[in-house]
Amino acid sequence: MNYLFVDNLTVIDFAYLDSQRGLVGESWIVDIVLGGELDDQGMVFDFGSVKRTIKTVIDERVDHRLVIPGDYAGLSIDQLQDPVTVKWTLADGALITHVSPEQGIVVIPGKQVYPSAVARLLEQELRAVLPANVTEIHIELREEVIDGPYYHYVHGLKKHLGNCQRIAHGHRSRIQISRNGHRDYALERLWAQRWEDIYVGTTEDVVQEFMDNGVNYITFSYEANQGEFSLTLPSTRVYLIDSDSTVELIAAHLADRCKTDYPTSDIQVKAYEGVGKGAIARR
Repeated sequence: MNYLFVDNLTVIDFAYLDSQRGLVGESWIVDIVLGGELDDQGMVFDFGSVKRTIKTVIDERVDHRLVIPGDYAGLSIDQLQDPVTVKWTLADGALITHVSPEQGIVVIPGKQVYPSAVARLLEQELRAVLPANVTEIHIELREEVIDGPYYHYVHGLKKHLGNCQRIAHGHRSRIQISRNGHRDYALERLWAQRWEDIYVGTTEDVVQEFMDNGVNYITFSYEANQGEFSLTLPSTRVYLIDSDSTVELIAAHLADRCKTDYPTSDIQVKAYEGVGKGAIARR
């Protein structure tokens, strides 16, 4: 048996539902190992095709989707209509309701979302598209090792022409804040705690605020080129901003807030969107 490996093949940015944490933004790095017989070129699989073929499968099945553990007792899915309605009852009794076209979600076996379960789904999908000489597929999904504060956030970008328009996709992101040229770790920790498992919502997209069974809820809704999207969740799990939630505007918002608190300081915010990318704002 011969083996081909590719580390850091790509990054999956997505969101998932959890009974305790609610709506969680996540970013997983993808490593892959392919095993099999050598082809006529003396290869298990052409490196030039690895990223193109495998990334296509990952993008279509998981990336920028809401991943739902299908065996959770508090789950209800109405797939008889398009868009699809997902209702998720949290452990504390509060409710999250997500409405989107079918390509906005993916349901996997289990009561919780684990990297191993998502990896198995992707391995099954890849068996259908890889050549016959590839007989073993192993995918490892792992978090970036982050030295410093980070947060998990979920958002949707209604003006985006790609999959970022989906109302519930997310990222696990580091944050770096400097005052007068020096890292301010206290400020970084403050924002990481404030945005722990948060939905960053745009005030323009709010269509309803209401109370039910003692819980305050916010509903976001918009129409994008993939279809109709809406999301209702407890207001305690939401952070509202007055702009869209692109990473550039998130960085600007954080910089403005820090500048308000420290008006005589030179502020720089380096806000990440998942792994290895993001935006810088200076005030």
